[in-house]
Amino acid sequence: MRCHIKFLLLPLMFFIYAGLLAQSTYGRVEGKIVDSFGDPVPDVSVSYEDKGTVSDKQGQYRLNIPAGKKVELLFSHVSFEDVRIPVLLKAGELKVINVEIPENVENMKDIVIRAHKDNVEGITNVQVETIQVIPSSSNSMKEVITGMGLGASSDNELSSQYKVRGGNYDENLVYVNGIEVYRPFLIRSGRQEGLPFVNTDMADHVRFSSGGFQAAYGDKLSSVLDITYRRPESFASRGDVSLTGASLTTDWASQNKKNTAILGLRYKNNSLIVQNKNSDADYYPEFADMQIFTTHRLSKKFELRLLGNLALNNYLYRPKYKHTKFGSLLNPLELTVRYDGSEKDRYYTGFGAVQSVYAFNKDMELGVTASLFHTQEEEYFDIQAGYYIGVPNADAGSDDYGESVIQHQIGAQIDHARNALDALIGDLNVKWKYLSGENEFLAGIGYRRENIRDRLREWQVIDSAGFSVRPPGELSNDQPYEPYEGPIVPYQYIEGEHQTDIERYMGFVQWSRKYKTEDYEMHTNIGIRGHAWTPESGTQYVVSPRVKWSYKPYWEKDLLFRVSGGLYAQPPVYRELRDFDGQLHPEVKAQKSWQVVLGSDYGFRMWDRDFLLTAESYYKYLTDVNPYNVDNVRIRYQAANNAVAYAYGLDFRLNGEFVSGAESWLNFGFLKTEENIDGRGYIARPTDQRIKFALLFQDYVPSIPNLKMYMNLIYNTGVPGGAPAYSDPYDYQSLLGDYRRVDLGIFYVFKDASNPGKHSWTKRFKELSVGGEIFNMFDIQNSITNTWVRDTYSKQMYAVHNYMTGRFFNLRIKWKI
Repeated sequence: MRCHIKFLLLPLMFFIYAGLLAQSTYGRVEGKIVDSFGDPVPDVSVSYEDKGTVSDKQGQYRLNIPAGKKVELLFSHVSFEDVRIPVLLKAGELKVINVEIPENVENMKDIVIRAHKDNVEGITNVQVETIQVIPSSSNSMKEVITGMGLGASSDNELSSQYKVRGGNYDENLVYVNGIEVYRPFLIRSGRQEGLPFVNTDMADHVRFSSGGFQAAYGDKLSSVLDITYRRPESFASRGDVSLTGASLTTDWASQNKKNTAILGLRYKNNSLIVQNKNSDADYYPEFADMQIFTTHRLSKKFELRLLGNLALNNYLYRPKYKHTKFGSLLNPLELTVRYDGSEKDRYYTGFGAVQSVYAFNKDMELGVTASLFHTQEEEYFDIQAGYYIGVPNADAGSDDYGESVIQHQIGAQIDHARNALDALIGDLNVKWKYLSGENEFLAGIGYRRENIRDRLREWQVIDSAGFSVRPPGELSNDQPYEPYEGPIVPYQYIEGEHQTDIERYMGFVQWSRKYKTEDYEMHTNIGIRGHAWTPESGTQYVVSPRVKWSYKPYWEKDLLFRVSGGLYAQPPVYRELRDFDGQLHPEVKAQKSWQVVLGSDYGFRMWDRDFLLTAESYYKYLTDVNPYNVDNVRIRYQAANNAVAYAYGLDFRLNGEFVSGAESWLNFGFLKTEENIDGRGYIARPTDQRIKFALLFQDYVPSIPNLKMYMNLIYNTGVPGGAPAYSDPYDYQSLLGDYRRVDLGIFYVFKDASNPGKHSWTKRFKELSVGGEIFNMFDIQNSITNTWVRDTYSKQMYAVHNYMTGRFFNLRIKWKI
């Protein structure tokens, strides 16, 4: 524990030492920002040369300015016109500048949200423009989250899922306009995963927290992704067409801006990406969705908002053959598989939400949200595989060089499934917000009802050299040397048919206050959250206290310190109640995690440009842990609270203009997480990824500034995995290979907000760019799981890697009119 505490305090000690060296060479401006009616305007950005702050709930702001240097203060807000004021201060001088900011009635461009150095909440604000340009084979913002979000990582380029600081895919909250959204239940592979719920072309604000989040957010253990869709100012249309899909988004606003709407249409087809040089198969993965968000201001105090989504995902897979070389240089082997059959998966998802917001006055607001989520999922497959293990010919001069010349084993395998799930989830939430001076009070209550009907019929039969291989756990199989006269049973068999209804009652209350003096700013947030649910085994409940505190001294060094933590609980959803055999365990309790996070932000100048270094260390102690294993993106739980666990680590993020005029991000993290199951001792958890490195880099050609480059580079060390199905994790702790990947995008920008365009034919466009993307530029073979093959000849089990996507070239056109 002493080692963990020292590790946790490392970044804090570093930044405190840097700050003590600072001497004041700054002046200060402060004041109040009001609109044309004299009402305070919160969240106004006050900045100069990429340094700045934002106004608080009362319109107040305060900002340090370099002494003896004339700067231009920029006051900007999405709903108001920009105001620019030149300022020249002496060392130690205090100047009061009150500003009346006029409303903006003209068309506005997309908002760019920066990772601000005055981030008292410890939440990463993601640039919307970056989400739209970074190369992504998953058509999601996952690449940006894993590149910019502290502690987030992913090892599957076909999936939009990510894991955060030792957690799994089920431990992340996702909100759109304050409404929690869900992911499908049955998907087991990234290839089957369709479009994520979040449509990045509709996004305005994107915020991400890697842990230690406030009580206003829900009941998960790891992270929060909070997306706000934009409110259009006028008609606009933007499109995106590539070899892997297309999207079209249309904005509309009435003349008086009281009614607005955004309609987003998306289509995705991964058939070109998923082709693998080691195998041959027919893929028909087609995914489409339609999403709409509207706002209606019925009066000066009352507004109605509607959010709807309809998604249709079809996945058809007909494998033909597969060749995989494995083994070592001294003992090379090759697995050859011939297939017959197909897999057909369908996921139909509908979501609708109604929000009403009533402002009693400028200090008090009440919001009511009702939502309904419905998913119908089918997973049908019958696939027969005949295989043999051979020894490749190593004679480079022979005609059959590289082909298998010695066959060790001939076998067969049949996989069958008839799985279907129907889930209906309804939510009703009420939130209340009240401002009193520097105090903010926020409270909410919610009710959720989950109705899930699930049918599982899944089995596997393995035949090795004409003899049926018996299930794991039975007597050792010595066939063909010793005959077995018992009945033929499946190697694996899962069966279950369940209908479950769960009611949930949730509530929270929190208080926030911001203190300001001549020497520092301090922000405090204290809250508590409760959750009760009613499974068949009886009512259960959990209470989660949480606290956040930040401190920003007015030093010459631009530093900010944060600490947050509390008890975070995750009441089980249906997936966590179902065990490996398909049986339901409603008595499973909530997993709990005591967390503490220490963080610091350090703003500095390098190469005459501004940079921000963020560091966070964390420690988690988890109780009532529900152990699981991960197969591609499918998580299978033991459905028992029979383990304890811990996680600790250190994350760094450096962002700034490594190339003048183009901001980039470098992310590095260290993690260790282990669990103790049934008191048998600590072993690595399935998400124990020790090292994570990510780079999001933007550049352009100086002589051709319209030719821009975007690169996404990832290196993650391997995680425990790839063990045989239903195996004991204490018997298999080997690691999958390191995950390495580079995606590159090169675009020529004919026109955008900073480039008026040189060609007459671009007049009708506000933005237009054409380019290409190279996914997995160096054609690195990354494995996500293993196929385990039994060789009767040698009585060995071989782990044969299942590789993901290879190199792929994509063409892409983006526009806005």
